[in-house]
Amino acid sequence: MTEAVPTDPRAEADRGRVALWLDPDDLRRPARHCCCPADAEEEATDRCARLRFPAGAALHENGLSG
Repeated sequence: MTEAVPTDPRAEADRGRVALWLDPDDLRRPARHCCCPADAEEEATDRCARLRFPAGAALHENGLSG
C-alpha cells in the first residue's frame, strides 16, 4: 500500500476545488449507489461517477469502506 500524501490546500484551491468534510455514514450511500434514472443523459451519469469515485476512494483509504 502506498503512503497517503497530505492534500495541499493551496494547490487544490488553484484548481478551483473546495474542501468538503462529511461523516462517513453520509458518504457511504452516494459512494455505492447511483441515483440517476436509466434514461439519464450522459452528462448526468458522468457527474455522478465523478462524485462516486472519490467518495468511495476516501472511504477506502481511511479503512471505512466495509
